[in-house]
Amino acid sequence: MIIISPYSKALRNGKQNPKNYPYWRELIAQIKEPIIQIGIEGEEQLTPDFRKNLPIADLKALLRECRTWISCDSFFQHLAWSEGKPGISLWSVSDPLIFGHPQNINLLKSRKYLRENQFLWWELVEYNADAFVPPEVVLKNV
Repeated sequence: MIIISPYSKALRNGKQNPKNYPYWRELIAQIKEPIIQIGIEGEEQLTPDFRKNLPIADLKALLRECRTWISCDSFFQHLAWSEGKPGISLWSVSDPLIFGHPQNINLLKSRKYLRENQFLWWELVEYNADAFVPPEVVLKNV
C-alpha cells in the first residue's frame, strides 16, 4: 500500500499553494497497488480511500504499514522522517537541500525554479506547474 499526501497547507490569500503537485490524477492512474490519501477536510479527494483529519498516532501507524509514501513538501514528509520511513518527496520552489531529508527520494525538476528567498511567506510565490517533475519520473522511483 502507498500513502499519498497531495496537499500542503492552504494559503491565507486563497491562491494555490506553489508546493502542491499538479499531476496527481495522472500519477494515481498509473499506480497498480492500493493507495490511501491522507489530508484534511476540504481537500480534493483523489482516491477512493481518503482519510481525513487523522490524529498523529494514526498517521504513524499508517506509515508503519505502508510500502512507501509520496508527498509534496508538507508536514507529512517531516513526520515520515521522524518515524524513520523513507519515501518520495515532490519539490518545486522550496529547496530540498534545506527542507528535505536525505533518506528520501527528493524529486526536484530543476534548481532554476527555486525561489530566491526560501524563508519568505508562501503567499508571495506564484504557482508554476512546470516546476514539478512529470508523473513518469515519480513512477520510476515508486
